[in-house]
Amino acid sequence: MDQEKNTQIISFFENIEKYYGSKTEITEGLCTKADDFDTHFTTWNLSEFTLIRSGYRKNGDRMMLEGKKMYYEISAARIVNFEQKGRNVFEFIEIYSDSVFRITTLKFHYSR
Repeated sequence: MDQEKNTQIISFFENIEKYYGSKTEITEGLCTKADDFDTHFTTWNLSEFTLIRSGYRKNGDRMMLEGKKMYYEISAARIVNFEQKGRNVFEFIEIYSDSVFRITTLKFHYSR
């Protein structure tokens, strides 16, 4: 991943506190084709919670999001793409092997 994407990811997590208290949707897909996240190749999950805190776990190089009875991590070392898809919508793609990818879309219902 290029330096510009790395800078965007760092900026996202440096400013994530503005979403604390917001309803947060995580759509997660496990896929066997990085360029084709359709239903033939992907298993989808959806979670909703109120974001209370976030952090970075140096041991394991993970970015963390936490809500009541909810905890989610994204592997910083495995990110191959990051995009802002909308005003409060962000997408991460991680690679876990040559044929396993995880796409995570974070959507914040920002009320401030």
